[in-house]
Amino acid sequence: MSVMLVFLAGIAAIIIWWMAQQRLTSRPWLEVGHVGQPGGGEQSQIPPAKIGLYVFLAVVGALFSLFISAYLMRVGTPDWWSTPLPRLLWLNTATLIVSSATMHWAKTEAQRGRGDTMRTALLAALATAILFLTGQIFAWRELTEAGYVLADNPANSFFYVITGMHGLHIVGGLVALGRTMTKAWSGPITNSLRLSVDLCALYWHFMLAVWLILFALFAGWANDFADLCRQLLT
Repeated sequence: MSVMLVFLAGIAAIIIWWMAQQRLTSRPWLEVGHVGQPGGGEQSQIPPAKIGLYVFLAVVGALFSLFISAYLMRVGTPDWWSTPLPRLLWLNTATLIVSSATMHWAKTEAQRGRGDTMRTALLAALATAILFLTGQIFAWRELTEAGYVLADNPANSFFYVITGMHGLHIVGGLVALGRTMTKAWSGPITNSLRLSVDLCALYWHFMLAVWLILFALFAGWANDFADLCRQLLT
């Protein structure tokens, strides 16, 4: 339970930081200035779609934090046998990093109004994301062929469920990316298209951060962190 509280506190801290960066916690009625003057009462409004994405990512972060806390509480029980980490996951991790980087590139090019390079970056992000999912399937296949099946022990079950849940979120991101690419190829760069690319980039960065945490968890690096948390809270 203490580990779960630590992870939930971390998610809450990230949400508060996001709100502070996006001025969601500002009080416009206390701002000094006059309407229509620079730096006065007029302030940039955050699109509702971006606020909705922030709320969704907060829910997703809480979901994965619960999975992680359950995993850490289950480690070390008598029926637990660690699942070996397929080497392919290293390549998959690098592929997802490249995918996130290309999405940031697409966002930058969209803001600069460079349609051709933006479309190239979107294609690269799509291809690398699909490559990541394909690599995950091959990693699953490698484990099952080695005898590490879903119902064999709790460690295997956690690995398949958590990585599967992450993969489903990537698939959902691909659906949104596909709609964004349809806009990108159907006309010039508009504010709506810039917002769509921005939201996709934000989602990609978040899913990369989640995967890096999961990768550290399955590699065993998070166990030392969990032990440290238990020592600090006891």
